[in-house]
Amino acid sequence: MNLAGVSTRFFAGLGSSFLPFADAASAELPIGRLLRLSLFQVTVGVATVLLNGTLNRVMIVELGTPAWLVGLMIAIPLLVAPFRALIGHKSDNHKSMLGWRRVPYIWFGSLLQFGGLAIMPFALLLLSRPETFTVGLIAGALAFLLTGLGMHTTQTAGLALATDLAPEDTRPRVVALMFVMLLVGMMMAAFVMGSLLADFSATRLVAIVQGAAMFTMALNIIALWKQEARRPSTTRPERPTPKFSVVWREFTAEARNARLLAAIGCGTAAFSMQDVLLEPFGGEILGMSVGATTMLTGLWAFGMLLSFAYAARRLGAGADPLRLAGFGAVVGMLAFAMLLFAVPLDASFMVFAGALLIGIGSGLFSVGTLSAIMAIAGSGQHKGSGLALGAWGAVQASCAGLAILAGGLIRDGVSALALADQIGHTLAYRATGYGTVYLIEIVLLLVTMIVLGPLVGGQSADTAVPNSRFGLTEFPT
Repeated sequence: MNLAGVSTRFFAGLGSSFLPFADAASAELPIGRLLRLSLFQVTVGVATVLLNGTLNRVMIVELGTPAWLVGLMIAIPLLVAPFRALIGHKSDNHKSMLGWRRVPYIWFGSLLQFGGLAIMPFALLLLSRPETFTVGLIAGALAFLLTGLGMHTTQTAGLALATDLAPEDTRPRVVALMFVMLLVGMMMAAFVMGSLLADFSATRLVAIVQGAAMFTMALNIIALWKQEARRPSTTRPERPTPKFSVVWREFTAEARNARLLAAIGCGTAAFSMQDVLLEPFGGEILGMSVGATTMLTGLWAFGMLLSFAYAARRLGAGADPLRLAGFGAVVGMLAFAMLLFAVPLDASFMVFAGALLIGIGSGLFSVGTLSAIMAIAGSGQHKGSGLALGAWGAVQASCAGLAILAGGLIRDGVSALALADQIGHTLAYRATGYGTVYLIEIVLLLVTMIVLGPLVGGQSADTAVPNSRFGLTEFPT
């Protein structure tokens, strides 16, 4: 027996078993090049935390900015999200003598992100002073718009480039790895910026945000270096290119694609509606400490990591990505049910378990649906991968933002009615507003399963089994 050969095979198998992304690499896309490419997701994660978390708190607490204005600023990047499909289409059909399709979009997206972050701290400082409020408002809106446009452009073109480079058999694990790197960027930014801004000063704010701008440019340049081969024949300026409106109509005319986008929007809204409510729910309703509610976010992130690892293994073994997404919806329904029952049972542990399950369910749903979109993008049936991935990003980002806004409005509105005894004495509690949001999320996840059902197993909406009226039998129960 060849002992050396046996040992090599043993440790190779051990690596695949305990390092779920070790086999995401391929001869076309080695692990070093793949990890380097995924750095653009780290910078997107940093910008996401900075806009939605760190600056949110700093603007309201330290700078005394009105909460409605902060909400308006954070919502500005969502205005760009619907154009991700157009960005993807443009990168598919980019005309250039240099022969690059994705690189120009990742590069200019990085420049936009850098520019927005570079001017942002100065704009916020102007916004906090009455005499410079108008100038600060204009500059702040421009900074948030540039940063949002840069994030969406970079991520759309970057995911399209990953689809171009990754072979079909490793693409699901590449998807999971990209999500992990996004989460790594978010966690890293949350810990580092949170600790550096513990002793707030205007000078420190400027240094941290501009440091994030430099960090973004450095990592994105490293990510881009020698990734896309130059093919001047595919980007020659004189070649004919299809119009976006024509390609979009062809893409959405297919019942399967339109149904998949509807499911993505519905499921994303279901998981996102509670994003800004989970920690207040634990603190306000169950009396949990600040440290305990912070652990909820940590458990959510840990659940996401677990789901990415599990999804990589299952998809690598040939599992149906939409069945996996449906399983994520089932897990999400269980999570929100636990949050609903945590209040009458006065069980804080159910909130912790619910936060963990929300992360797991959301991760499975995101990886499953993105894998399905990447399969469409890489199948060759459309003009390019950028359009499909841009459509996924546009639907996901837009629905997430609208759902977060709706969740806050529903919580506030229902709580006000409940405390005013307008909906019955038995519901006259502040928890009623939170419970209403969680109940709506359960209903949305059920609708998501109904929409996804006919697509599971490779069936289109037109070829679904007649007896499976809603396709629910395709999902685990």
